[in-house]
Amino acid sequence: MASALSGPTPGGAAVWYQKHMTHHMLADFGLDWVADCRNAFLIRAPEAVLASYKVKRENVTLADIGIERQRELFERECDRLGAAPPVIDSADVLADPRAILAALCAALGIDMSERMLSWPAGKRDSDGVWAPAWYDAVERSSGFGPPRAAVEMKDINDQLRRIADAARPHYERLAAFKLR
Repeated sequence: MASALSGPTPGGAAVWYQKHMTHHMLADFGLDWVADCRNAFLIRAPEAVLASYKVKRENVTLADIGIERQRELFERECDRLGAAPPVIDSADVLADPRAILAALCAALGIDMSERMLSWPAGKRDSDGVWAPAWYDAVERSSGFGPPRAAVEMKDINDQLRRIADAARPHYERLAAFKLR
């Protein structure tokens, strides 16, 4: 299965975007195929992740949000490349999608396209089995919306604050390398 992720691009496309969720990439999940990919990391403030996650799931753990694994994978990629891979923050993408996506494309050595800034509303076959649980807002959208109001620690309960505090060093490590 992993060989299919780094094999020929579907339809011979120049770019094959893949979104991998770090909390699905378990410790025993082989990662040799990643070396055949150009990797970038999308981050989001832990308190914002937790506030959003809590809407969908009653109980949340640090492992559920995948930030520790994301940092492990980031460090592995830094070691492999000898430099940090591109990092973008979701808040920055919403604040200036064109600029952040242009910076990301430049860092990955691919052409920026205006088509990256809008899409047709609706479901996509590529969304996967989790789409009904997570993608309702995306399915209604046709482009990037305005930036969301920042979630602050006072906006989340004590249990989520403890998780956000534990996640903060991992987020900040990656955020130190984010594209601007």
